[in-house]
Amino acid sequence: MSKTARELAARYATRLALAHLLAVFAAFMLVLPINGITASGPRTYFTDTNIVAAIVVVVLGTAGVVTAAVMNIAPVLRWFVAGREPDEAERRAAMRLVGHQSAILAATWAVSGVLFILLNLDAGAAVAVPTALGSSLGAAAAACIGLLLTRSALQPILAATTQGSEGWVRAPSVLARLVSMWLLCSGLPCGVIAAIVVVRANGWLIEKNAAIEIPVLLVASAAMLLGLPLMILTSQSISNPVGEVVDAMAEVEQGQLDTAVGVYEQSEIGRLQSGFNRMVAGLAERESLRDLFGRHVGADVARRAVEEGASLSGDVQEAAILFIDLVGSTQLAASRPPQEVAEVLNDFFRIVVHAVDEHDGLINKFEGDAALAVFGAPLRTSHPASAALKTARSLGEQLRALPMVDFGIGVSAGQVFAGNIGAEKRYEYTVVGDPVNEAARLADLAQTSHRRILASATAIERADAAERAQWSARGSEKLRGRSEATHFSAPVGDN
Repeated sequence: MSKTARELAARYATRLALAHLLAVFAAFMLVLPINGITASGPRTYFTDTNIVAAIVVVVLGTAGVVTAAVMNIAPVLRWFVAGREPDEAERRAAMRLVGHQSAILAATWAVSGVLFILLNLDAGAAVAVPTALGSSLGAAAAACIGLLLTRSALQPILAATTQGSEGWVRAPSVLARLVSMWLLCSGLPCGVIAAIVVVRANGWLIEKNAAIEIPVLLVASAAMLLGLPLMILTSQSISNPVGEVVDAMAEVEQGQLDTAVGVYEQSEIGRLQSGFNRMVAGLAERESLRDLFGRHVGADVARRAVEEGASLSGDVQEAAILFIDLVGSTQLAASRPPQEVAEVLNDFFRIVVHAVDEHDGLINKFEGDAALAVFGAPLRTSHPASAALKTARSLGEQLRALPMVDFGIGVSAGQVFAGNIGAEKRYEYTVVGDPVNEAARLADLAQTSHRRILASATAIERADAAERAQWSARGSEKLRGRSEATHFSAPVGDN
């Protein structure tokens, strides 16, 4: 066993031994009141011989608890300390840790009680009855205290055991813990006090004229001494895991969707922990899908689709369209290595996406080496044409700095249908209308202009005064597929 494993085993065994000794104290304080007041005459429960026997039994019992505790946890520590995932047999063994430790403590008390009674057979019921009562109380107290004391030591082990598994370690419910605390700190002491009064009143085991003030005081003192630490341990067994969930919730609020809490017991607390993990996993999956969706259709469209559902049917609205086409991509692909071509395209589209986002536009789609950007849809803006024209001028300046890149940009504006197009199970958000076609044709024509940018007269008319001043008319031309000539402009300074 490694040093780390030995330290963990020693810590676990020490806490289990402490639980046994605390239970010895509780049983002693509850049995002590009958010493010297039994109906058996001068025979007292705690004779010199019995005291020695009790010490021997307690020492042997504590040694037995320590040995059994180490044997209980050692197989689990082999894989836990090594940092590997347990196999199915190891997982089942770890899940039985808590049950085994309760059985160890109960068996220790049962054997100790029987041994003490056998050493005092001649005393009869005067020793056998209190010993049986004390052993029963001690076994219950040791098991409950053991659960509370070893919880923090076993928590990381049980969390590692149940990770990725549906099986949980059985643990007392919150109600059972509170009832156990009441039983040990209030119910049993009050019951013992009531029993002393009833037994003395009827002359059973205790003489009718025996004074019971001191025994009652001892029982009450024991309840007070044990009550506070047990209450603290019980409250921590509830508040600590709940606090972990609260802290994890704060992390999720900060956007850390990879947050998870350990699930290590089958109780309301375990269900709360696993429910939180499932909720966060669902949020992470939804955010991942939303991010992926947004990368394809744009963040605004994704957000609106989440808010409105799959309906997002669309309507006719005022929008501006920017179409940009990369020139000579076929020759570039034929003359350059594929990796270099991909790098050029990535640089090209990165500049396009950044410029469009900067002016609140939407990259509606990429078509090979071309891109269609929309301004004013799906979210309406006050001057979509101005935004599209500013984006075109900004792109012209940035793209000229790229080597091996030539392009054409066309801008148009007007009424378009913006919404979902497609079948019931497969939608595509897009824009349809004459401005879309006009922008694409202007992009083709712009490849022959000096600055590679042309905008329709309609887009210029819909822009604000400041943006119109940045453009000058360059004539008109009947574009391919159109019946009438299109008047267009170029940025000031384009020849």
